Amino acid sequence: MTLAAALVLLAVRFVDVTETAGIRFSHTSGAFGKKYLPETMGSGVAFFDFDGDGDQDLLFVNGTSWPWAPEPWRRGPERKGARATAALYRNRGNGTFEDVTAGSGFDREVFGMGAAIADYDRDGDPDVYLTCLGPNLLFRNDGGGKFTERGREAGVADDGFGSSATWLDYDRDGDVDLYVLNYVQWTKAADLFCTIDGKTKSYCTPESYKGASPVLYRNDGRGKFTNVTKDAGLFRPSGKGLGVAALDFDDDGWFDLAVANDTQPNALYRNNRNGTFTDLGVLAGVAFSETGTARGAMGIDAGDYDGTGRPSLLIGNFSNEMISLYHNEGKGFFIDLAPVSEVGRASLLTLAFGAFFFDYDLDGALDIFVANGHVETDINAVQKRVTYAQPPHLFRNVGEGKFRETTGDVGPDLGSPRVARGAAYADIDGDGDLDVAVSVNGGRARLFRNDGGNDGAWIAFKLEGKKANREGLGARIRVTAAGRTQTRWVQSATGYCSQNQLPVVFGLGTATQVERVEITWPGGRTQVVTGLELRKTHAVIEQ
Repeated sequence: MTLAAALVLLAVRFVDVTETAGIRFSHTSGAFGKKYLPETMGSGVAFFDFDGDGDQDLLFVNGTSWPWAPEPWRRGPERKGARATAALYRNRGNGTFEDVTAGSGFDREVFGMGAAIADYDRDGDPDVYLTCLGPNLLFRNDGGGKFTERGREAGVADDGFGSSATWLDYDRDGDVDLYVLNYVQWTKAADLFCTIDGKTKSYCTPESYKGASPVLYRNDGRGKFTNVTKDAGLFRPSGKGLGVAALDFDDDGWFDLAVANDTQPNALYRNNRNGTFTDLGVLAGVAFSETGTARGAMGIDAGDYDGTGRPSLLIGNFSNEMISLYHNEGKGFFIDLAPVSEVGRASLLTLAFGAFFFDYDLDGALDIFVANGHVETDINAVQKRVTYAQPPHLFRNVGEGKFRETTGDVGPDLGSPRVARGAAYADIDGDGDLDVAVSVNGGRARLFRNDGGNDGAWIAFKLEGKKANREGLGARIRVTAAGRTQTRWVQSATGYCSQNQLPVVFGLGTATQVERVEITWPGGRTQVVTGLELRKTHAVIEQ
């Protein structure tokens, strides 16, 4: 390691500011000893600017108690009789958040799993789709901190075991469509007895249950959607989807879909540009491990971590399987480089849920964060090297496609063991570097402020489409500075049941200016922007 790289590691700290920021959210899993599968799977977290003031707000998705649970479990002993709802926090812009859940529309008890956010009605403010243990919910943003649930009216109230979802304009008609994953077919009546010690009940693995197909909803405008799953070639009843990322893996200007399936082959759906998709997962090399087995895949993200201009794939897997780092070789083929890298070696024993690429030190190279936590409370009794609560992974990109784990180098707060699920990033304080929120199954969520990551220069972009969809989902942004070109895409929800901020941040390291910014909008038109000020978020309107 060079001296400069070592100084960067010393400079960056992730500080737990949960308490001082005013975050009090605690997840309710519903668990009361029966070990029903949904209890151990939730839930996600989302960053978005719901009130349009330029600050990133927070939404934590929550479960709830089972209606058949005995007292005191029906309200949960840790809740002291309180209702279990999602939690909406408004960013005050001074390092603190205000709980504005009451009266927002999110103050209702549902067994929530994930969130995906976009402006589906093109009225200028972001709307929220919540996946649940059916039915899923669509919250229209009415302004003033008020949201109205429109799922059934809009035609998107899927009744399955929802997990992750994402928005994308797959047909490039200017409005955003919705792709929703379902996990397995589970009901209380169909709940099975599984055990890891031969005596007591444990949470069943997904092999015990039948799969469930994802759903594609086409946005028809006027607040209505049509289920086009079968017509689009996406009906897959064997699927056990937990993570989805929209990406343009073949650089044709049309967003494709990558799906992380739990114990089923992963999928890579190529957009055929005619309203249909073709699964190329097997041919592309992302469906199975290098030994030809389907892994327990959870969270997923796509990003260009090595400057090729092509998005590669990061997938979190079950313990004893290691993370997947599928490098995009071009021409529709990927190679998993994790087994020969520190990413694979360090993650063999952890169980990865939330996973994403981000540039935490703003040096211009995408790093990796992975939120870990096992699903079985008693796992350590049968696997001595595996624990229930687990520390996360923070991998710093050190160049030439290599990563180094730096979890222990960024202060003591981030690396504490947790039963983590969803994770997301955003710049919560406007200083350019990216902060991290983590949801904890059955426990207190955490918020980590990035201190020192902005020692490097940076520039960020918030897009507004005119012919394209309002938030520019699917747009490709290329920034050239100091002789290097970086490529990012505007994405909705990725990872596991979670959503990162929509503004796209580029770390510039020691660069003193940006030579060229090239934005290719959905639809194919390229817009060039020059003369931009560094250390600032720029609003770019489609011309």
